[in-house]
Amino acid sequence: MKTSLTAGANNRKVSFGGRLVLAIALMASVFSSVEGNTNVPAPAQDRPILLKGGTIYPVSTIPIKGGEILFEMGKISAIGNRLKAPKNTEIVDVTGKSVYPGLIGANTLAGLVEIGAVKATRDFIESGDINPNARAERAVNPDSEIFPVTRANGILVINVVPSAGGKGLMAGTSALMKLEGWTWEEMVVKAPVGLHIKWPEDLSGGSSVFNRDVAYGSVAKEKKAEEALRKLKESFAHARAYLRATENKLKTQDFDIRWEAMMPIVKKEVPVFVHANRLGQIRGAVFWAEEEDVRLVIVGGQDAWRAADLLAEKNVSVIVSPVMALPMRRWEPYDTPFTNPAKLHAKGVLFAIANGGDRGDAGHERNLPYQAAMAAAHGLPKEEALKAITLYAARILGAEDRLGSLEAGKDATLIVTDGDPLEVSTQVEMAFIDGRRIDLSSRHTRLYQKYREKYRQLKEE
Repeated sequence: MKTSLTAGANNRKVSFGGRLVLAIALMASVFSSVEGNTNVPAPAQDRPILLKGGTIYPVSTIPIKGGEILFEMGKISAIGNRLKAPKNTEIVDVTGKSVYPGLIGANTLAGLVEIGAVKATRDFIESGDINPNARAERAVNPDSEIFPVTRANGILVINVVPSAGGKGLMAGTSALMKLEGWTWEEMVVKAPVGLHIKWPEDLSGGSSVFNRDVAYGSVAKEKKAEEALRKLKESFAHARAYLRATENKLKTQDFDIRWEAMMPIVKKEVPVFVHANRLGQIRGAVFWAEEEDVRLVIVGGQDAWRAADLLAEKNVSVIVSPVMALPMRRWEPYDTPFTNPAKLHAKGVLFAIANGGDRGDAGHERNLPYQAAMAAAHGLPKEEALKAITLYAARILGAEDRLGSLEAGKDATLIVTDGDPLEVSTQVEMAFIDGRRIDLSSRHTRLYQKYREKYRQLKEE
C-alpha cells in the first residue's frame, strides 16, 4: 500500500476521509497488480553472464566493436575483448547488437502518480509550503503500470521527485530508484538525492538582493515572492541552528523532523535542486545558493543558456527539463528550447536532459531518449546527448560510482538494442538491472498482442 511522503512524522492522525482515500488507493493498486501489471521482479543474479559479439558503448570511453562484457553478482567485472569467464558463465551472443548503460530519467513523477485525473492515484504533493522531511521514495508504487512501459524503452533508473503545490516552496527530497523490485526499499539506489525547491516566480528587481533581472508580474506578486524568499531564509537559519544545537548536544533542543531532514543539505552532503526556468529565477537562485553556501542544481532551466557564463563560473549544474518545449516568449525562435543543451555544452556547463517532470509527463517517461535526440538534432554532439541521459545524469544525481557508464565495478544495469537508442525505430531487446534480466513486456505489449489476435480472427471469418 502506498504511504504518505512524510511517513514517520510524529503523531500524525488519519481522518475517516483519509482512511477512505487510502482504502481506494489500496484497491486500485491491487486491481492494477492482478489485472494489469503481471511483471514479476527477477531474482538476484545467481551466475556470471557474458555478453559477446556486439558493439559495446561504455559512454565514458570509445565504443568496442565485437566486444564482451562480463558481470557477476550484479556488478560489471570486466569489459573488453576475449575475456576469460568462469566455468559456469551464461554466454549470450549479441552479435550485430549494441550494448549501452541503462538510461536515467533525472526528473519525473513516475511512481508517484498513476492516473492524473484520479486523485487516489496521486501522491506527489504534501500540504504546507515547507516540507523538507517529505521523502519521495516512501510513496512510490512498485506496481505502477508506468514502470514496465518506461523500462521497455531503455530507461532503467529514475530520480523520483516530489512536487510543491501552488504556494509550496520546499517539496521534499527525491530518490534515485531502479525500475525493478517488490518494494520501494528494494528499488532505492540512493536517497536522499537532494532537496527540491520551487523558486518563486515574478520576483521583480530593486528590492531583493537575490534577483538582478527584468521584472515580471505585479507588485502583489513581487511581495509574495519576497515573502517566499523570507521563508526560505528562515528555514535554512532554523536548520543551521538545529545542527549546532544537536552537535553540541543541547538538552533544550527537541527533535524536529523538518530540520533533521535538512542536515545533509546544510552540511553540503547533497545538493539543493531549484526548479526555475526564467533568467531572473535562475540568477536569483545562484546568488541565493552562494549566500546560503549550499550546492545547487537548476531543474527546468529553459533560460539556462542565457545564464551559461554565470552557471559555468559558479559550477552550477542544470537538468534541462524538457528539451521538447515551446519557446517561453512569443518573439523567440521556435528552436530556442532545442538549442539550449548545445549552448550549455559550448560554455562548459554540466547538464543532464530529462522529461518535463509534471504529472502529465509521468506516463511518457519512455520518451526520454527523444528529448536527447532533439538536442542532438540542434547542435549538441551526439555523444554528449547520450551522456546527458546516462553519465552526466548519474554525475549530477550523485551516483556516478554506480551508474551512467559501462565500467568494471559499476552496477550491471544495461540494455541491448538493435541500434541507436536515440532513434525512434530502435528496439530494446534485452535489459539487465543489477545483473538481473528484466521482463520487457508491459500493458502496451499485452494490448498489442490481444488486438493483433483479434484482427487475425476477424480476418479469418
